[in-house]
Amino acid sequence: MGTLARSFKELEVYQASFSLQQDVFLLTKQWPPEERYALTDQIRRSVRSIGANLAESWAKRRYPAHFLSKLTDADGELQETLHWLDTAYACEYLIEFEHSDAVARLQAIGRMLGGMISEHNSFTAH
Repeated sequence: MGTLARSFKELEVYQASFSLQQDVFLLTKQWPPEERYALTDQIRRSVRSIGANLAESWAKRRYPAHFLSKLTDADGELQETLHWLDTAYACEYLIEFEHSDAVARLQAIGRMLGGMISEHNSFTAH
């Protein structure tokens, strides 16, 4: 898998998830105020949790089962974010391009995350 990153911040998957979380934050600033404690908070929490779980997993690489568990948590948050994006699009809070761009970015993050999950032992101390 190449040179092992020294920090979770060096991981391409983390960088992509952090960038997406910031863009989702900007998009949600324009959503209706009545969604503040519902859809807006839900999608912000789930998209932020992708990177947060990646960061936490990195700290647990010495323990393969814990590392894998946090990676799968990140994947779960990714799937939840996809649900909320679809919901926002169905409610017409996102235009087609915003939705399709965010979904494509989530899919790319998911592929990277899937690769880490499949090869999780290559990231852990042996």
